[in-house]
Amino acid sequence: MWDFLHHFTFGIFPYVALTVFAVGSLIRFDREQYSWRSGSSQLLRKRQLMIGSILFHIGILLLFVGHFVGLLTPHWVYEGLGVSVPAKQMLAITAGAIFGITCFAGLTILLHRRLFDPRIRGTSSGMDIFILCLLWVQLSLGLVTIPFSLQHPDGSVMLVLSEWAQRIVTFRSGASELVADVGFFYKAHIIMGLIVFMVFPFSRLVHVMSAPIWYLGRRGYQIVRTRRPTSGVRKPAP
Repeated sequence: MWDFLHHFTFGIFPYVALTVFAVGSLIRFDREQYSWRSGSSQLLRKRQLMIGSILFHIGILLLFVGHFVGLLTPHWVYEGLGVSVPAKQMLAITAGAIFGITCFAGLTILLHRRLFDPRIRGTSSGMDIFILCLLWVQLSLGLVTIPFSLQHPDGSVMLVLSEWAQRIVTFRSGASELVADVGFFYKAHIIMGLIVFMVFPFSRLVHVMSAPIWYLGRRGYQIVRTRRPTSGVRKPAP
């Protein structure tokens, strides 16, 4: 029974979560485009939102890139660049700690604001609160794994987790067996991460897929004109 649960959790559930992520996002974009937004509450309390939002977005974007590159880049690529396994391990721990603490601080501010400000709490949906709590727990688990990673300076656990992720995305067998002996907090971090992917299409997180990154490469700037007459210029008579 335990072997089946382990195989389902780390061998089958990843595909369930990713399928819900992909199909759910497409369906929501096709049928509920007006709900495809961040749902900002900036007008209700701006200062706390700006501080928490900046810390949260910087941290979570860098964490996502770090996890994506770190887990899915084959080890032979790092070897070709002259990066050893222990060096990659320390880089991942250092970057993960810095970005994780940054994101955790911002998310804690946003969660506190969402829960304890009566006006913001009143305009928040159940999913708004749930996704913030889910991300908070996921970040906490990620930070908890750092001391355990320091106990494996050879990077052995990191290699196992990378191989597991690469087998999942390349549809190779034996992924669940790889993480059979991995510690509890690593497994919990994986499970919570998959749950985040699964609930992604049903939350405000979808707005990240519409981020106007192309603005960075546009040729010109948007020109905004005010309707108010400039000082010293008389408004023409109707």
